[in-house]
Amino acid sequence: MSRNALCLPKLYAVVDAASFAQEKNPAQALLQFAYELSTSGVTLLQYRNKQGSAKEILSHGRELKRIMGERTQLIMNDRADLCLAAGFGGVHVGQDDLSPAGARRVLGEDKIIGFSTHNLEQAMAAEGDAADYIAIGPIFATRSKEKPDPLVGIAGLKEIRKHVRKPLVAIGGITRETCQEVIAAGADAVAVVGGLVDTSGENSSRTRAEDFLRRLE
Repeated sequence: MSRNALCLPKLYAVVDAASFAQEKNPAQALLQFAYELSTSGVTLLQYRNKQGSAKEILSHGRELKRIMGERTQLIMNDRADLCLAAGFGGVHVGQDDLSPAGARRVLGEDKIIGFSTHNLEQAMAAEGDAADYIAIGPIFATRSKEKPDPLVGIAGLKEIRKHVRKPLVAIGGITRETCQEVIAAGADAVAVVGGLVDTSGENSSRTRAEDFLRRLE
């Protein structure tokens, strides 16, 4: 997936280190989860670690790169410097992080840059910056962020699609039951965090990912 001809897969998996903080071996649980996703057919995966040190993030990143090889495009959350150090394919930055233009100066022209937006005004502003894709959300209520922004909703997503030409990644509370509705509203891809984590023991993360992929065909 080159940035010059960016065509996002419909499922954009997000591996959040916070989801595994209570595990006996958090790093091992995180890597096993990511491996299950890649074997299910996931081809785009973001690694997010808001609390970890640079050393931990780089260690996780290099292990993810080692076990997933070239079959999965890896995106680093926030850290353009660690994206380069880990050999990832791109970085995803937020409103309070390094700007897309700043990330482009660090990464050069070949890496993918994603940018989080939370309303129509931000999304329209992102049309003219260095980002390759625009994330918009939260679409629905989410528990993956401590202080989520106001809900965008399906109606808000449809309106944003009218004004934005860059690829749109919808995020926030998206489930297997709602993912098709989100794509139909104009998203090019759905980013899923908690919906891929098996907390019930009833089905594996791989099974969950395969179900998402089937529904998004």
